[in-house]
Amino acid sequence: MKNKLKNIISVILFAFLLFATSIVCIFKPETAFSESERRPLAAKPELSVESIFSGEYMENFEKYTVDQFPLRDKFRTLKALFTTKIFAKMDNNGLFTTDEHISKIEYPQNDEMLKISAEKFSFLYESYLKNTNPNIYLSIVPDKNFYLAKDSGHLAIDYEKFISDFKALVPYMEYIDVTELLTKDDYYRTDSHWKQENIPDIAEHLAEKMNSPFSSEYTKVTVSNDFYGVYAGQSALPTNPDTLNYLTNDIIESCIVTYYDTGLPVVGEMYNIDKANGKDPYEMFLSGTSPLITIENPNSITNKELILFRDSFGSSIAPLLAQGYKKITVVDIRYVQSAFLKNFIDFNGQDVLFLYSTTLLNNSTAFR
Repeated sequence: MKNKLKNIISVILFAFLLFATSIVCIFKPETAFSESERRPLAAKPELSVESIFSGEYMENFEKYTVDQFPLRDKFRTLKALFTTKIFAKMDNNGLFTTDEHISKIEYPQNDEMLKISAEKFSFLYESYLKNTNPNIYLSIVPDKNFYLAKDSGHLAIDYEKFISDFKALVPYMEYIDVTELLTKDDYYRTDSHWKQENIPDIAEHLAEKMNSPFSSEYTKVTVSNDFYGVYAGQSALPTNPDTLNYLTNDIIESCIVTYYDTGLPVVGEMYNIDKANGKDPYEMFLSGTSPLITIENPNSITNKELILFRDSFGSSIAPLLAQGYKKITVVDIRYVQSAFLKNFIDFNGQDVLFLYSTTLLNNSTAFR
């Protein structure tokens, strides 16, 4: 009798929980964007005869229910804690924590992606650079796993082979190595990027190799005591925040920064403080994603110019390099078609630096 009563109570409780959850799901307003994961969430799919018979509706509805489930972030954290603490898995959805750093597994080396990257760079070289007698440089920024994975036992690409293989694909570039100048603590603990306040030596090394003047006198300004990088939300694990700082001096503050997001020039700030308080605080450096930016230094002691082809790592180092150049043109070919660059840039023998992270070179489908 007692067992029967327990079963009845269990069924009633489960039915109530299922009913209550269903009601909450039905009346809960849709959330368009996940602040923690920094991505759009799936919206309710449109119902049609065609989408039902093709199976598309149920596939999209499943994504919608997962993304819009009540207390989703709480359940993500619970799942991550069980995965890493209870079941002792070394990573959760490709993310792992070691030495207080959160990092993402980047493995294996994707030779096809390296080839795509090299072909895109070669297009730029053949189309715009080859006949202008420029000095062309390449520098590859390793992801954090270069400094974390070996000791933590996680899978990582063979970085020496990776760099060697890519250099062989672009023999017209002079390689500048920065790997020995970095450590894990030069990167944010909760993010993939390097800290600007830790890379003046990197900027100085690049400037020296490119025969450009450089000054290492800066004032460090703290703009955030609670910077949670992209990995903090993706991992779903409780973590301590980083601090977001930027470096400035009289030369940097005198520079004229022009953005061409719409094709038309708009003068803006070197450091966008509004974005420091936004969804991705790292976007404060050169306002984040932008296809084309010019940085003009009216106090330059040289007439040298630099074209910097870059990913997001270049956003925080470009202000430091600006001190040695009359003008820097910052180009992100993830957001502008390479074939259109001749409409915006006068290629006339400037220094050219390709500065890219191993992560992007190994996942280069975004190049245009």
